[in-house]
Amino acid sequence: MTEATAAPAPQALRPPRSQWRDVWDQFRTHKGALAGLSVFIFILLFVLVGPLIWRISPTASPTDALTLIRSKNMGPSWAHPLGTDQLARDLLARMMAGGKISIAVGLTAMSLSIFLGTLVGVLAGYFKRLDGPLMRLTDLFLALPLLPLLLVMMLLFRDPIASRLGVEAGTFLLIVSAIGITSWMQCARIVRGEVLALKEREFVLAAKSIGTPPRRMILRHILPNIMSPIMVAATLGIANAIITESALSFLGLGFPPDFPTWGRLLNDAVDLMQETPGLVIFPGIAISLTVLSVNYIGDGLRDALDPRIRGR
Repeated sequence: MTEATAAPAPQALRPPRSQWRDVWDQFRTHKGALAGLSVFIFILLFVLVGPLIWRISPTASPTDALTLIRSKNMGPSWAHPLGTDQLARDLLARMMAGGKISIAVGLTAMSLSIFLGTLVGVLAGYFKRLDGPLMRLTDLFLALPLLPLLLVMMLLFRDPIASRLGVEAGTFLLIVSAIGITSWMQCARIVRGEVLALKEREFVLAAKSIGTPPRRMILRHILPNIMSPIMVAATLGIANAIITESALSFLGLGFPPDFPTWGRLLNDAVDLMQETPGLVIFPGIAISLTVLSVNYIGDGLRDALDPRIRGR
C-alpha cells in the first residue's frame, strides 16, 4: 500500500469542555466579582482563622476597677489594634466573634429561605392546581410588614425558646427561622417563572411522552436547569439575612450582649459615637464590606451562569 492510499492517523480527541470551567472563565472576566470574592474570602479567614491567632477572649474584661477605668474606650494600640469598648474588652476579638455569628446566621437563614422558595416555586410552576393557592400565599407574605413582624416574633418567642434550648442556641434558631420564613417569596416567584418556561421545552415534553413521573421529572430535568437563578438568589439572600440580623441586634432584639454580633456591637456603641467613633466605624465597615462583596459575587454569578452572554 502506497503513502497516497494509506489511512490518515487518527487525531487525539480533545477532552469534553466542562460547564463549570466555562462558568469560571466567564466569572474571572468580571473584575467586581473577583474583588468581591477576594474580600469575602478574607472576611471568612478573619472570623474563622483569626481567633486561632488572636487568642484574647471577646468577653473578658479586667477584674480590677482601676485597670477597667484606665483601659476602657481606648484607641488603637499594639495591645489592642482596634481599641477597646466601654468594658475594656478587646474590639478585635469581638469583631471576630461577632462576624462568625453574623455570617453563620446569614448562611443558615439563606439556606432555609432558598429551600422554601424553591419548593414553593417548583410546586406552583409545575402543578397547575397548586399554582393559584401557593401564589396567593406568596402574595400574602409579600403584603406583610416584615420588620414589625420580625420584632413581634422576637418579642413573643425569644424567652420561651431560650428557656428550652439555651440562650445562644434558642436565639440563633429563632433568628434564623424568622429571617428564613419571611424572605423566601422573591425566590419562589423567580423559580416559578423559570419552571413555567421549562415546562414547554422539547426535552420536558419528550420526557412526559415516555411516562416520566412528576417527581423524577422535577429532580432530573427541572431542578438542574434552574440552578443558576437559585444560586444568584442565594448569594443575594446571604446579604439580606446579614442586614436583617444586624438590624434586629441593633434594635436590641437579637443576641444578648454576651454573644457579640456586628449589629450588637453597633447597638452597644451608639451612646459613645462621638467619644470613640471606632466602636461604630469598624463593625459598620465589616457589615458593608460583607454585603457589598456578596452582591458583587451575585452579579458575577448571574453573568457567568447565563449562557446567552457567556463568552462576550
